[in-house]
Formats: sequence, C-alpha cells, structure tokens
Amino acid sequence: MKPEEIKKLDAYFKRTFNPQMVVKARPRKNDSAEVYLDEEFLGVVYIDDEDGDRSYNFSMAILDVDL
Repeated sequence: MKPEEIKKLDAYFKRTFNPQMVVKARPRKNDSAEVYLDEEFLGVVYIDDEDGDRSYNFSMAILDVDL
C-alpha cells in the first residue's frame, strides 16, 4: 500500500472511530495495512481493486475470550 493511501486511511480511522487509531504499513505486503488502537493490534485493511473500483476492506477478528 502506498504511503499516501496509508495516510488517508489513518486520517479516516482517526476521524471516524478514534483519534488514537493508527494505520501502519505491513512488512513484505503491499496490498494491505495494519490497524492499531494505541499499541493493540485491531485488524487489517485490504485493497480491493475488482472491476476497476478501488475500495478498502477492514477485517477484525474478535476472540471469544475478549467478549
């Protein structure tokens, strides 16, 4: 994922959900980025380029022990 995309996603997550959320590049992956709340890993944002329409999918697993 390009640095400018990560900056836009970071601003979106901060504005929409929580100012402490941070989007970071993933090592050795260029189709996704990691999302954190402070230092806690929340999930992954993936690029979806199907049919020429670029969108982003956020995937977050919720463990039973966290409920």
